[in-house]
Amino acid sequence: MPPADWMQWIRADYHGTPFVNFGARHLVSLAIILLVGAYILRFRGADETTRRRVRYTLAAVLVVNELSWHIWAYHYVGWTLDKMLPLHICSVLVWVGAYGLVTLNPLIYEFMYFMGIAGPLQAVLTPDAGPYGLPHFRAIQTLVAHGLLIIAALYLTRVEGMRPTLASVRRVILGTLAYMVFVTIVNVAVGGDYMWTLRKPATGSLLDVLGPWPWYLVPMIALGIVNVLLLYVPFWWADRRRAATPGAGAP
Repeated sequence: MPPADWMQWIRADYHGTPFVNFGARHLVSLAIILLVGAYILRFRGADETTRRRVRYTLAAVLVVNELSWHIWAYHYVGWTLDKMLPLHICSVLVWVGAYGLVTLNPLIYEFMYFMGIAGPLQAVLTPDAGPYGLPHFRAIQTLVAHGLLIIAALYLTRVEGMRPTLASVRRVILGTLAYMVFVTIVNVAVGGDYMWTLRKPATGSLLDVLGPWPWYLVPMIALGIVNVLLLYVPFWWADRRRAATPGAGAP
C-alpha cells in the first residue's frame, strides 16, 4: 500500500474490503472492547475522585467520538435530516448517557442499563458500518460508540452501585414504545428510517430473520421487551434471595 493511501481509511469513497462480521479484525476489535471494559470495571472500590475521573473520561470519549462522526459526515457525505439526526436509540444514549455519567441521574441510568446493553451489543456483533471495513474511521467509530455504551452501563452498575427496580422495567418499556411512535412520525416527515421502523438496515442484522416490513416490528418489539426482562433477572433474583435470608439488609 503506498504511504499516501492511508487516507482510504478516512475518505467516504472507500474501495477496500467491506466489514466482515466475525472476521479476524472484527474479533480483535471485540477483544479490545472486552479488555477495556475489564480494566474500567476494576475501579470498583476506588475513591470518589478516581471514579469521577473515570466517569468524566467515558462521557468525554462518548461525546467526542459522536461529534467526530457528524463532522466526518458533514465533510464527506453531507449532513442530512434523514440520516444524521440523533434519533436512533444508541445515538440518543450517547448524549443522555454522557450526561448520566456526569450526574449519576437514576432515571437516565435506567435507560442506559436496559437499552444501553442489549441494543449496542447487537450493534457491536453486527455493526452497521455500511461498506466500510476495518480499520476505516466509520467502522472504528461505530464499534467505539456502541462498545463504550455497554461499558458505561456496566460501570454505573458495577462500580457506582446503581441498579434498576421493577418500576424501572415498566418505565423503560413504555417510554421506549412511546419514543418509537415519535420516531416513526419523524421518519415519515423527513424520509428517514431511524430505529428501523420503516425498513431494515442495508447491512446484515438480526432483523433479517424476523420477516418483511411491517411484520418484523412485532418480534423486534417483543425481543426488546424480553431483553429488558432478562437484564432485570439478576436483580430480581438477588432481591428474592435477600428476602429469603433472615437478617439480610437492604440493597
